[in-house]
Amino acid sequence: MNLLYLTILFPLLGFLLLAFSRGRWSENTAATVGVGSIGLAALTTCWVAMDFFAQHHDGGVTFFTQHLWTWMAVGNFNIAFRLALDGLSLTMLSVVTGVGFFIHLFASWYMRGEEGYSRFFAYTNLFIASMVILVLADNLLLMYLGWEGVGLCSYLLIGFYYTNPKNGAAAMKAFVVTRVGDVFLAFALFILFKELGTLNFRELMVLAPQKLAEGSPAITWATLMLLGGAVGKSAQLPLQTWLADAMAGPTPVSALIHAATMVTAGVYLIARTNGLFLMAPDVLHLVGIVGAVTLVLAGFAALVQSDIKRVLAYSTMSQIGYMFLALGVQAWDAAIFHLMTHAFFKALLFLASGSVILACHHEQNIFKMGGLRKTIPLVYVSFLIGGSALAALPLVTAGFFSKDEILAGAWANGHMDLMMAGLAGAFMTSLYTFRMIFIVFHGEAKTKAHAGKGLSHHIPLLVLMVLSTFVGALIVPPLHGVLPQTTELGHDRTLTLEIASGVVAIAGILLAAVLWLGKRQFVTSVAQSAPGRFFSTWWFHAWGFDWLYDKVFVQPYLAIAKLLQRDPLNAMMGLPAVVVRWSNKGLAVSQNGQLRWYVASMGIGAVVVLALLQFI
Repeated sequence: MNLLYLTILFPLLGFLLLAFSRGRWSENTAATVGVGSIGLAALTTCWVAMDFFAQHHDGGVTFFTQHLWTWMAVGNFNIAFRLALDGLSLTMLSVVTGVGFFIHLFASWYMRGEEGYSRFFAYTNLFIASMVILVLADNLLLMYLGWEGVGLCSYLLIGFYYTNPKNGAAAMKAFVVTRVGDVFLAFALFILFKELGTLNFRELMVLAPQKLAEGSPAITWATLMLLGGAVGKSAQLPLQTWLADAMAGPTPVSALIHAATMVTAGVYLIARTNGLFLMAPDVLHLVGIVGAVTLVLAGFAALVQSDIKRVLAYSTMSQIGYMFLALGVQAWDAAIFHLMTHAFFKALLFLASGSVILACHHEQNIFKMGGLRKTIPLVYVSFLIGGSALAALPLVTAGFFSKDEILAGAWANGHMDLMMAGLAGAFMTSLYTFRMIFIVFHGEAKTKAHAGKGLSHHIPLLVLMVLSTFVGALIVPPLHGVLPQTTELGHDRTLTLEIASGVVAIAGILLAAVLWLGKRQFVTSVAQSAPGRFFSTWWFHAWGFDWLYDKVFVQPYLAIAKLLQRDPLNAMMGLPAVVVRWSNKGLAVSQNGQLRWYVASMGIGAVVVLALLQFI
């Protein structure tokens, strides 16, 4: 486990080499460095994991720290650059480097011929390095360094095609909205250090119960600020508006950042600080409510999208909502389990969508596709398996097992309302997922498509396909002793819930088949009716949150900026000089050398003096 630092060093070296190459390397060299550095990080993770499990099996410690250097030391404020490995961080590290490697491998095929090929891999390598710092940090400030690093990389990657102004606007939107959450997270750091005198995760968990009372204002505000940071990075209500527009970046970016890694950082943050949230039960319940509302709203939005990547973006928002719901009902293990399985099947779906987009000559509108199952069968199977896992098809998919654990945790802890929201979200998920699959791969062919070729295209899809089935559910995250114990649901209730969720998922798939296979006359008639047009427009624009924020925040800000454009304060400071200058001009006019002008001035002055005396 002493090699843990290499998981950061390899991607960082890859970034430096690619950045200083300034695009002069061939695509093969750039791909070798970019993909190879992440591959080495993944191999290091495997070695570290084997060592970790060997020590755990032998009864050794289940928590390992590696002190690299002291980062800051000012008085009592001492922050070390120290890496910490336990079951939770090992799970996240495996997802980041493992799934990240396959996404990089796919990107080496997808990005061929694009301008800025080596620049792309430089950005993604820096992203992986930042994400690993975020995951392995043993204190909140070091985590914040990685947190800001992934935010910077998301801005660079979303705006990768910078010649299109819309892409730049989407990148800026993501950067600004997530910065709002980052400010809240910074407030949490200030509060926790002031109250507890440390930012180390393990010390925080020990000191918080000793120094703070449950539900006290300090712990409530600290956890609220942590939640604010989490909803910003994980695209949850009310800071969810950036994620759909972030699809402007290359498709492997969507798979890497907006499916498997960065958007789950908020879930990881809340799970890592679970002891603080347990001391603020109202805030923890709010976490569950935020997740439940987000997953339902995002489900309706996904149901009417026409862009294949935006459908997947809203499904990501919805699935992260499930993870927040799990955290809110104290189903901690289920949240991380779903985080892992979601990384498998959502990365598969995004990579497969990239293959569809290239096969259809960069077309992303699903209604301009159709009949693709015959021309790109491997991608069709990828969508079937990934979509089934997303819809939680019973017994055969990884998503079924992880989603059921979340619903079981909600029921076991008495949150029936949140469990029902989860079931409603499951129905919506299967409906919009298979709507997309039936429209894209069935029906009449509307474009000439060509299949992707090469090992770098096939291997990531095949591996992620296997992990999206029940095989992926056999991987059990080593969370025992790291997260609080989850209340178990009785066997009979568990079986009832599994049957109910299975029926809901199958019902959604069957309804999607009825509505979108064949002529689609009923769906078309509903969509063209007055209520249909209203709701489709409302949901298509994600419930109008962008419009609302534009009116409440953007337009007033622009109006104030326009008002301050000429710097009124500076003009006010120059006002005395203007008055003196014009007074000088007025008095200069009166000095004209004419006697009668002077006599008249004296007379007017005398009258003014006498008038003033009358009022004294």
